[in-house]
Amino acid sequence: MDSFNPDDVAIRSGHYIGGEYVDVEAGERRIEVARPSDGVVYASVPLADAGMVDRAVENAWLAFKHSGWARMAPRERAKILRRFAELVEADAPMLGRLEALGSTRPIAQAIGWDVPFTAEGIRFYAEFADKLGGDVAATDHDHLGMTIAEPYGVIGAIAPWSFPLVMASWKIAPALAAGNAVVLKPSEMTPFSVLRLAELAVQAGVPAGIFNVIQGDGRVTGDELVRHPKISKVTFTGSTRTGASIMAACANSGTKPVTLELGGKSPQIVFADAPRLDDVARRIAGAITGNAGQVCVAGSRLLVERSLAEPLAERIGKIFAELKPGATWAAGTTLSPIISAPQAARIEGIVGRTLEAGATLRYGGVRADGGADGAFYSPTLLTDVTAHSEAVREEVFGPVLTLQTFDTEEEALALAQHPEYGLAAGVHTADLGRALRFVRGLEAGTVWVNRYGRTSDFMIPTGGFKRSGIGKDLGRQAYEANLRFKSVLIDLRA
Repeated sequence: MDSFNPDDVAIRSGHYIGGEYVDVEAGERRIEVARPSDGVVYASVPLADAGMVDRAVENAWLAFKHSGWARMAPRERAKILRRFAELVEADAPMLGRLEALGSTRPIAQAIGWDVPFTAEGIRFYAEFADKLGGDVAATDHDHLGMTIAEPYGVIGAIAPWSFPLVMASWKIAPALAAGNAVVLKPSEMTPFSVLRLAELAVQAGVPAGIFNVIQGDGRVTGDELVRHPKISKVTFTGSTRTGASIMAACANSGTKPVTLELGGKSPQIVFADAPRLDDVARRIAGAITGNAGQVCVAGSRLLVERSLAEPLAERIGKIFAELKPGATWAAGTTLSPIISAPQAARIEGIVGRTLEAGATLRYGGVRADGGADGAFYSPTLLTDVTAHSEAVREEVFGPVLTLQTFDTEEEALALAQHPEYGLAAGVHTADLGRALRFVRGLEAGTVWVNRYGRTSDFMIPTGGFKRSGIGKDLGRQAYEANLRFKSVLIDLRA
């Protein structure tokens, strides 16, 4: 994909409710939106207050009740969703530019991966619409027992600024396939590509009001959304602290079920027998520099068998040096900007305090030059750290990798377990028995062996243990989480 001029991208602002844009009303506040690549404020969005949230949810509720979406033949609903996926693919140039313009996703990656992945995810869940619907239970001869699957109603979804399109699709696709309506709040820092997604859904035949988008922040808009009495379930991806607040709000406003994908501090464990060290180094570097480390499952804790530590660190440093920071609208960019200046300052602070506490800076540790006034941070490797080091303990959400060494399997497993997080882990070894021991022993919702990161196998769910979340995105589990199951028992003797 060629570079593009960010000033040439046409932007539609406002909320998207009932199949049309709703701009700021009298007295409604607006939020300025800045581009991470150069810090330029290029747009603003309205902040939905309680009244606007209520308007969006009521619209979704009426559409759920009267549009026929939930009662539609499942195969027909699937056809509409497949058409939605086709429109997303065809709109890749526009969606890619909107995604790259104001997020941390370089244009080549947005068009080459984000948009196709979004479309395929919608297509994947379309195929669930007529495949899962309940069960007939084993009962005695005089009774018929069954469970019937029904949509909840209106799903409240809150998507993060990292991978805006992809993360939104993980929430809307299974919800729509199951027959629900959705009110989605994207991050106020990346609000525009998801608006286009909602437009395409209506063009595909999803009834107006079934997929609404509201703009705003978490403190006002997000809180009003999750507390609304006609929101039947909430799905959220973001920080552990915010997830805990959402869980409490849901408990206090109707005991709504939640799906929460939260923070992570994921280990990558490398044994001396790991095959092809150059490949391992590239895999590890990619897991912390992809999207500049702004990934919930980023492999941020490197645990290496002692004899391999030095040669692996050297290889990782060389890969770090190859990366080219730059604007997301530049074709050659391979290192994304940090989402905002405050976040870059937070990364600097964590690295600085970790060094002051005794760590050694092996590579990076400084702001990177992205050729603009954006927030860029160089890929960083810290050694001589302990379990108590801030960069080991806290989720940095930036391209910062810590390295610890071990001598035995037992020591490696102990180092890998984090007291709070359990989102993902990677194990690199040629010993299948050892790999399976770690698969069983690691407290993590996802374990990758001799790889790090997802493929397009949407059937494999993702989600964390401990404070990394509740429930699953992707897989059959995400579809079933958007259904409630009614038990029926019929007495055949009556």
